[in-house]
Amino acid sequence: MNALLADYIVQFADWLAVEKGYSVHTVTSYRRDLHEFADHLGTEAPVADIIPLQVRSFAYAINGRNKSSSVARKLSTLRTFFRFLMREGAITADPMGAIAMPRQGKYMPIFLSVDEVFALLEMPNSDDPFAARDRAILEMLYATGMRVSELAGLDLPALDLTTGMVMVTGKGNKQRLTPMGNPAMESITAYLPQRESLRRERFKRGLDQDGEALFLNTRGGRLTTRSIERLVSLYAQRAGIASRVTPHALRHSFATHLLEMGADLRTVQELLGHASLSTTQKYTHLNFDHMSKVYDQSHPTARRK
Repeated sequence: MNALLADYIVQFADWLAVEKGYSVHTVTSYRRDLHEFADHLGTEAPVADIIPLQVRSFAYAINGRNKSSSVARKLSTLRTFFRFLMREGAITADPMGAIAMPRQGKYMPIFLSVDEVFALLEMPNSDDPFAARDRAILEMLYATGMRVSELAGLDLPALDLTTGMVMVTGKGNKQRLTPMGNPAMESITAYLPQRESLRRERFKRGLDQDGEALFLNTRGGRLTTRSIERLVSLYAQRAGIASRVTPHALRHSFATHLLEMGADLRTVQELLGHASLSTTQKYTHLNFDHMSKVYDQSHPTARRK
């Protein structure tokens, strides 16, 4: 791999982490895409010599083995990287300038019905050693619409159990205040004794305490996003919910149900932590579908033959 390109990839990754405040997971994804591009070049030519033809060749190569969404993400990575190089003065022309991004099909968020959510929330029971923790996780995901990474990174001091508010740290380390609701607050309160027990056991074993992490694993360390994804999937299967259920599906359900109950789009945007209203607007078609069904079932003329 071109050493110069490798150096710029390192600088770019540092810029994403320090200047943009991106998470380790996001920076790793950017770096992986850029290393794939560098491997495709297979040349030691200076980074300034990269031409649109090479980028186009890379796009053709990845198109045959990736979904359109993955191709779009990889090319978006390159676009951001080359713009960074332009700002740094490493290149004088953007090799992505004349290359169009692939068109993607409309993304349809997966969400649960209200009954499915309630069934899911009831799944942790006395047979589960971490039922209190898992119930609190499910309640918080649905009550706040948090991303799974935001939930995993949540610390106890971020919660105010008196006012029912939680300070969520989202993408780019941007913070937002979000209400939790009584069921989530009650589930957190029920889980706290178990959390304290896990922390004490970790201390007895001479292990470092993981800050003020709210949700802990069996060893008393911070619960990972992957573990949260697994437990959500496990309880969804137990509840007999056919579709593949992820923490993000609960985030989608949170937004969809708010809109169905009359919440305005701007409020939902703020609760989700979306930087742009257009990102939140993907939920409006779900709300329109719901309204159409209610109209067809309720309006006298809708049923008239």
